[in-house]
Amino acid sequence: MSSAETVQNEAIGRIGIVGGGFMGSGIAESAAVAGIGVALIDVDEAALDRSRERIATSLARAVERGKLDDAAPVLGRIDFAAGLDALEGAEFVVEAVPEVADLKREVFAAIAERVGDEVVIASNTSSIPIAELAAATDRADLVCGLHFFSPVPVMKLVEVVVALDTSAATEVRAFALAERMGKQPIRTKDRSGFVVNMLLIPYLMAAIRMLEEGFASREDIDAGMQLGCGHPMGPLALCDLIGLDVLYAVGSSLYDEFKRDEYAPPPLLKRMLAANRLGRKSGRGFYEYDPAAAG
Repeated sequence: MSSAETVQNEAIGRIGIVGGGFMGSGIAESAAVAGIGVALIDVDEAALDRSRERIATSLARAVERGKLDDAAPVLGRIDFAAGLDALEGAEFVVEAVPEVADLKREVFAAIAERVGDEVVIASNTSSIPIAELAAATDRADLVCGLHFFSPVPVMKLVEVVVALDTSAATEVRAFALAERMGKQPIRTKDRSGFVVNMLLIPYLMAAIRMLEEGFASREDIDAGMQLGCGHPMGPLALCDLIGLDVLYAVGSSLYDEFKRDEYAPPPLLKRMLAANRLGRKSGRGFYEYDPAAAG
């Protein structure tokens, strides 16, 4: 990293995160552990309460495992707020609201109206084109993707998505923030699925089709990939961890962009969403989970 990047890295003192769900909470925790002040914003007070509890529980586990000395100062760096006015003073904003294009565009426009002209706005989207979100603002050069992976405190990778109008300076700032948070950033162009999901989604959809067609049981499909390919988790268990709603949205986005059958969500996936079988977050997906541990 160059000296200019180092200075920029050290200068990051406060970020805003819009969206207090599972991903937003994980991003906030990782930033706070790295010594960065955080404004974590959600319009739903109940969501903020869940986020605070989720982060506190995660930090307590880190202390128990000897990965963190004291949770209190870390939690103290996070301000939980119900309005975008809390973005005042943020030097970088990460949007982490649900994977709905209209909602993300609306949020991007609202963020751009409330932060300084020099503030980068990044999206944690898994699949929505960054150029589409940038068009909702007056600062396309200061918009990029910053795609974290779940669970954020554990997973090291961050995809930095560079859109058509993203400036080189914005890219440097995004890399600097990811590195400050202890992550390994990789660069990708702005197309649906980026690097990881473009490779991963066809694999997961194939596993769902295999189950749907009765070719093998869920246990045997997962055991086959774990024991035969050395994967730490089988594809159906991974679908549940990602969230079947997220998987459906990403697969649909990839299919819309490339019109290739391997990206298309199978009918079984759509039926599972209708039954609120969303994976771990709802307590059941391809497998069943303890409701107390869901979400």
